[in-house]
Amino acid sequence: MSNPNIRHALDVTREADFAAWYQAVIAQADMAEESGVRGCMVIKPWGWGIWERIQRLLDDQIKATGHENCYFPLFIPLSYFAKEAEHVEGFAKEMAVVTHHRLKSEDGTLVVDPEAKLEEPLVVRPTSETVIGQAMSRWVQSWRDLPLLINQWANVVRWEMRTRMFLRTSEFLWQEGHTAHADRADAMVETLKMLEVYRAFAEDVLAMPVIAGEKPENERFPGAVATYSIEAMMQDGKALQAGTSHYLGTGFAEAADIRYQDQNGQQALCHTTSWGVSTRMIGGVIMVHGDDDGLRVPPRIAPYQVVILPMLRGNEGDGEILDYCEKIRKTLVDQTAFREPLRVLLDSKPGKVAQKRWDWVRKGAPLIVEVGPRDMENGKVAVLRRDRLWREDGKTDFDFAERDDFLFAAAGTLEDIQENLLVQARQRRDEAIRCDIDDFAGLTHYFETTAKPGWVKVAWSRPTGAALDAVVEKLKTLKLTIRNTPLNEDKPESACFFTGEPAVERIYIGRSY
Repeated sequence: MSNPNIRHALDVTREADFAAWYQAVIAQADMAEESGVRGCMVIKPWGWGIWERIQRLLDDQIKATGHENCYFPLFIPLSYFAKEAEHVEGFAKEMAVVTHHRLKSEDGTLVVDPEAKLEEPLVVRPTSETVIGQAMSRWVQSWRDLPLLINQWANVVRWEMRTRMFLRTSEFLWQEGHTAHADRADAMVETLKMLEVYRAFAEDVLAMPVIAGEKPENERFPGAVATYSIEAMMQDGKALQAGTSHYLGTGFAEAADIRYQDQNGQQALCHTTSWGVSTRMIGGVIMVHGDDDGLRVPPRIAPYQVVILPMLRGNEGDGEILDYCEKIRKTLVDQTAFREPLRVLLDSKPGKVAQKRWDWVRKGAPLIVEVGPRDMENGKVAVLRRDRLWREDGKTDFDFAERDDFLFAAAGTLEDIQENLLVQARQRRDEAIRCDIDDFAGLTHYFETTAKPGWVKVAWSRPTGAALDAVVEKLKTLKLTIRNTPLNEDKPESACFFTGEPAVERIYIGRSY
């Protein structure tokens, strides 16, 4: 429950309007803004700084598993997609297509030159399986060339009808890994290995608890044999698919002719995989960790982990305070947290310190340090932890600490904030998962009467085809989807929630972004 004594930094709360709150966080944390093109955004320095941290840390983990980075073209010939009927069908309605290569002026207005029509239309990259498959067919000749492990950081375009910053945009940033293997077993090891990389990254770096598991047949990536995901719960109870890993079998290899000569001299098709995460992760961080005062950035991905705010008065004493703060900054950047030097900003821009404090609160800087003349004289600092901003009486929870004590404890405090955000998020998620609903009537009652329902976990017989379609249509009446089947769980000793057949696993059901 909200504390009536607290006057929050945002003018809309999560409880009153979660969607409006989300947009307010992005705007007032100065993360991104509209670009003038529908569904596309300008990512501002603070938002971009968070993405840079995600990219840098995840890139290190991807390379540590043996993958190499490369880059493929933004434009893909339409003929490449024509070879992949099932794959194309999944993306056809979202593809942006280039048909002409020149404009001309008519009566002072720029128009498409009809004489500049391309011989073959080019698709603006929605994903890269087709173009990378063509390259793999050239690069793989022998069993000695396998496994082929590559990754690229790129932008993609999918012409979304309903857009929301970071969550679902027409253009977004991501990494996409693509690999080729000699057999199914090796490809499946790769698929699950990268799923685990994503799971660990989400929890250890983003402090975002997730469920790693397999998607049902109807939720597979177009053309995939099996799709796995990490699913995170947002504070409104909805699920966010935060990353996916796909075993593609030999279908893409057959279409692109990715073959190798095995050790017996025989030609064989490669088994391929693909996997990726995107700037959608930032949307997840906002909705998992944000509060009614703005964003709360986990220290591992914060562009600045500590922000120092000197109380400047516009007089001769300002220089002394700035020197004092600079010494604090230099001492901090020589320390390490999470095996990296601390990232510290001395914000000496003009302005009232209270206003600047709340700007940084809304941005979610993990530690905010204020220093005034009296603090300097007494060898103290005023420290605000973003993960515990308020006292019960409605006042900001400053810790007035000895300077040396703060400097000694700063790195450990950041690590504690990181862990605290994960613990808070995991507790919220676990409290919002129901395992005690036994029939569809109970499911209906829960989702129709609960203000912000979470997920329901039920026994599942893994139906396919028409039986699965019937379940999917039934869930649609409540705007529900199957999220995934968690890995490495014991087989339930009960009947399937939907079919009454013997259950083989459990699934999570919920509403989603």
